[in-house]
Amino acid sequence: MNRAIRNSIFEGLCWTSLIVTGALLMVLIGSIFWNGFQAVSFDFVISASRNFGAEGGVLYQIIGSLLLISVAAGLSFPIALGTALYKSEYLKNQYLQRVSDILIYGLNGIPSVVFGIFGLVLFVNILSTGISWFVGSIILGIMILPTLVLTTYQSINSIPHHYRESALALGMSKWQVSTKILLPMSIQGAFTGLLIGLARAIGETAPIMFIATAFSGAKIPGSPFEPVASLPTHILSLAQQASDPRSLENAWGASLILITLVGLFSLTAVIFRNKYKNSVAR
Repeated sequence: MNRAIRNSIFEGLCWTSLIVTGALLMVLIGSIFWNGFQAVSFDFVISASRNFGAEGGVLYQIIGSLLLISVAAGLSFPIALGTALYKSEYLKNQYLQRVSDILIYGLNGIPSVVFGIFGLVLFVNILSTGISWFVGSIILGIMILPTLVLTTYQSINSIPHHYRESALALGMSKWQVSTKILLPMSIQGAFTGLLIGLARAIGETAPIMFIATAFSGAKIPGSPFEPVASLPTHILSLAQQASDPRSLENAWGASLILITLVGLFSLTAVIFRNKYKNSVAR
């Protein structure tokens, strides 16, 4: 078999994989939009759920989900910036670089349910915090931390080296180069990683199911040590009542809102990525 035939076969397999994957994605998203569009309305978005979610809307679930990921972002983003900057500019030992890579990629590969068990054992059982949205934010922040570190590290490394040399030649210290040159130029790439991480975190159920959220009755929390409602756990609860047509309809509506939020985060991440590429190219 000559090279041209092998290349044609390989190209055909790639196109087949792309078409199959795209078709599955379109079927999934199309099903959510088709079924969810009938349930979603303005009243559905701004009203509270009733009767264990079978009636009413998802107001507190949206607020709870946004609260969880907002605090998770606030906790993890500064740590990710510092870690990426230290790894890029200060950690020169190759052995320690490899160890840090192993730790970061290892943390990124841990199943989300393991994060939930860790939070349950450490915070709920040992520290006796109870069901707390703040604990859930901590766990989500730990879960998205590797993504933030890696994207920020790549953003810093993509800055041409002559910027560093020019700044040092002008008499700037290493700290000034890091804070005045590298961080401002890489911040858009860091925000891209943050948005990608939040798009993942907002749809997670296992890490927060037993440590941060209540399946019904939760409203806006009055303290860090109260539970919240969230869209993923709300959908899970409604799916368990699938024999009830009203619960199933609300589950589709909540799914549509969740997938819309994920899409907004992902779209914003793409916009930030394109802006960052253009700024670096200039």
